[in-house]
Amino acid sequence: MDLDAYVLERAGEWDRMGQLARRRRLSAGEADELVTLYQRSATHLSVLRRRSPDPVVLADLSQQLMAGRAAINRGQGFAWRSVPRFFVRTFPAQLYQARRWWLGLGTLLMVAGATLTWYIAAYPEVAEHFLSPGQITDLVESDFVGYYSQYQPQNFASQVWTNNAVLTAQCIAAGVLILPVIFLLGVNLLNISLTGGVLVGAGAGDTFVIYLAPHGLLELTCVFIGAAVGLRIGWAWIAPGATRTRRQALVDRARSGMLIAIGLVPVLAVAGALEAYLTPSALPAAVRVTLGAAVWLAFLAYALLLGRAAQSRSVPIDSAAYELPSA
Repeated sequence: MDLDAYVLERAGEWDRMGQLARRRRLSAGEADELVTLYQRSATHLSVLRRRSPDPVVLADLSQQLMAGRAAINRGQGFAWRSVPRFFVRTFPAQLYQARRWWLGLGTLLMVAGATLTWYIAAYPEVAEHFLSPGQITDLVESDFVGYYSQYQPQNFASQVWTNNAVLTAQCIAAGVLILPVIFLLGVNLLNISLTGGVLVGAGAGDTFVIYLAPHGLLELTCVFIGAAVGLRIGWAWIAPGATRTRRQALVDRARSGMLIAIGLVPVLAVAGALEAYLTPSALPAAVRVTLGAAVWLAFLAYALLLGRAAQSRSVPIDSAAYELPSA
């Protein structure tokens, strides 16, 4: 092989790769060009290593390849400009795509919770299998209302945010096994229904609604979303569809679940703030419930209306690559 001719013929591509690697910003076309030149140059280096012992040429091309690779990897780093894009397009589009799962699951659990609450209220002896008479009395007279004001609001908000985030994350992470999600939902459904049934049975049903609705509408919706996304991941390997393998379906759904989990973090923070500041506040009960319902409806509009608009703009909702900023 004529080394000089080989190097001279390809030196222009190597120089161009070096120029692109030194730029701070690249257009989409330039980024694609850099990747192509990097792949070609890696092939050239492999050929030279096999056929030419010239250490100078090898060292120079190796250095340019390292610069090109560093530039490509740098383009996949975090950029603050991706944050608004995530919350305006990607996150609502992901919520909209999974809407049938979390709306269906939420409706089912709300009906089941209301039925169980009514049953416990109608048959008080059921509650006695879980709580002692003294605990029931304390719950009705002080514990339920006092729970929301026993800590400083900022500490309580942080505690609630952490607890709800952990529960939601557990539902998403355990979704591939399906049964753990059902168990977590069952435990929480029983706890809420037991409390509600005891209060309704004691004639304090209005207190239950007043202290649950301001934050509970948004908080429970987030839990429903986390659980539904987890079950959606689990269903992906059971019924992957005709066009995807089980692995492909599972990877797609897991990637979607991670994006939703990230997006729910600030939403759960809002729910925690509502529970810590709005629920126990001195505002009239109607105002507290109305404000909580308004925030909840705003989130539904965000997930369904903005999500539909984002999906219609062809957001690649099954690919986390959308979130990788261009170089």
